[in-house]
Amino acid sequence: MISFGPVSSRRLGKSLGINNILNPKTCSYGCVYCQVGKTKKITTERAEFFKPEVIYAQVTRHLEKLADQDYPDYLTFVSNGEPTLDYNLGKSIILLKKTGLPVAVISNGSMLYDESVRNELSLADWVSLKMDAFGSILWRKINKPSTKLNFRNHINGILEFSSIYDGILNTETMIVRDLNDTAENFSKLADIIRMMDPSTAYLSVPTRPPAEKTIKPPDNEKLNIAWQTFSARSIRTELLTGFEGTETGCTGNIYDDILNISAVHPIREDTMEELLGKDKADKKVIESLIRQRLISETIYRGKKFYIREYNLNI
Repeated sequence: MISFGPVSSRRLGKSLGINNILNPKTCSYGCVYCQVGKTKKITTERAEFFKPEVIYAQVTRHLEKLADQDYPDYLTFVSNGEPTLDYNLGKSIILLKKTGLPVAVISNGSMLYDESVRNELSLADWVSLKMDAFGSILWRKINKPSTKLNFRNHINGILEFSSIYDGILNTETMIVRDLNDTAENFSKLADIIRMMDPSTAYLSVPTRPPAEKTIKPPDNEKLNIAWQTFSARSIRTELLTGFEGTETGCTGNIYDDILNISAVHPIREDTMEELLGKDKADKKVIESLIRQRLISETIYRGKKFYIREYNLNI
């Protein structure tokens, strides 16, 4: 369950995901829009989840099973929580670079007040940091961080990291209707991001089932204001508002593929059909996983998704 995919990524092409955080979802945030669901354990304490050698061994075995057309462009830490909570992250990145593939990390940036985290994350080739709010009050509303985190320290840590990092740095701002879609937030947040000097600032909207059901994407007018505001500050800005596509890699074990992908990446119905076709499986596989309460169906914005379930009594 450590590696999954590859899945289509709007930023990284074909991305082989690496889930270095054990169930239950462990994160320093409890974002209202999170596609992995509500955080079960909110913490800022780093811990060992998997030994780096185990991650490396599973990823290399996964790569060996892939067809040439499914070979990934990146190995990406995208976790069931915050990947920098793993105190072996740096060691894992070093080992994974032996594959010859670049390593990406998608992080909320909340742990970057810690120098050791900054140093470890700087080993990655590509980093994305979450930037949703300009101030503490809004930050706590949308990201629901651990009470041990301080907004000023959080921003200072991010700026310190951006000053030392020589890889590809990106930011991602999730825009939620009636929450952080104000002109004030766009303007003040853009000022912070401009100081980070990212390669690209991505503006995204909820496209998968969120942790809180009331979450909705912003109006197109608000999205345009955000783009114009960022661009006016000479920030290279791109919108992430469309579907990534149905292309996924497969290992030949349809059950493992579905469970591993859905643990951190809800699978849209058309993507599931593509995956079943590649593994030469039929929908009875889905029915079986639903009966076992290992996945469940949900509808979001008129589309059906399959999400990983964790029945701890099984």
